[in-house]
Amino acid sequence: MKIELGTEYEIIEERKGHFNSAETLTIIRQSRNVVQFILGNNKGHGSMPVDHLLYLLKKKDLTPITNRRKLLKAESEEKIG
Repeated sequence: MKIELGTEYEIIEERKGHFNSAETLTIIRQSRNVVQFILGNNKGHGSMPVDHLLYLLKKKDLTPITNRRKLLKAESEEKIG
């Protein structure tokens, strides 16, 4: 799974305590097998191994937030095409 910079994830309620009670986590940098992130509402920042991020995604502790702009663009292209 490719991890894109700028991807924003929603943190489930049960895991917010592990992330300073933040609601979102945004990937800002990836260096080999480590990702760096910032937490929503200026709750902090951190890093973790890519494998751990993938584990959290697999367990559904983090869920990607769909970019509304991409959705709107895809819908408009479908209507035009």
